[in-house]
Amino acid sequence: MAKVEAGHTFLAKLGKKRLRPGGITATRWLIGQAGLSQDTQVLEVACNMCTTSIELAKQYHCRITAVDMDAKALEKGKKNIAKHQLQEYIHVVQANAMKLPFENETFDVVVNEAMLTMLGDAAKQKAISEYYRVLKPGGVLLTHDIMLTPGTPEDLVDTLRGIIRVNVSPLSLENWKHLFSSIGFSKVTVSHGAMSLMNPAGMIRDEGLWGTMGIVKNGLKKDNRGMFKRMYQFFNRSGKSLNYIAVSSRK
Repeated sequence: MAKVEAGHTFLAKLGKKRLRPGGITATRWLIGQAGLSQDTQVLEVACNMCTTSIELAKQYHCRITAVDMDAKALEKGKKNIAKHQLQEYIHVVQANAMKLPFENETFDVVVNEAMLTMLGDAAKQKAISEYYRVLKPGGVLLTHDIMLTPGTPEDLVDTLRGIIRVNVSPLSLENWKHLFSSIGFSKVTVSHGAMSLMNPAGMIRDEGLWGTMGIVKNGLKKDNRGMFKRMYQFFNRSGKSLNYIAVSSRK
């Protein structure tokens, strides 16, 4: 029996480096909310291949702890960090977001992109409570997820779960905002828009023209073609009513 791959793992295999719903547009908005400097202590949760951590370290020379549960993704992340010679700035740790191995009030900024959507309601609250715990007073949580827009068909989320093979639970704009406020964050600011994950213009913006061509070429190979086409058609047709949301939450 063929191994069932989650959508983000499948896209990474094809060569996609940005596996976030809003791509570089959402990530850059988030970074702009943080006021980063070389003295900032950053925690990136669900860092995957460390794409965002590497960008932050290169631009700001801040100290970053990058955590993920996926050992294989972390190995790729370590190789990417070494390739850019950023071992001095980024420390990689295998850890569970629900039980972070850090003391209270350790970090100035916590970054968590495209993970909370994959959790149920209770797990979302538990993870966000952990982020709140490890943030210093005045610190900021930067998150990036999928958002339901008004009028989204009720069965669309079930279709999305089948397409990407992950039991996702996206929320509406107001429910995302309420979630962070309910944990104790005092100021919640949002930005949202069309997902760029498999939108042609968005992919070129995120991956570059040659990168996008390579992803499409790999996606159309015999073993990948079925899932690639299903994902592409969903995100560019019925799934267009799903948006990304980027949220800056101040402790």
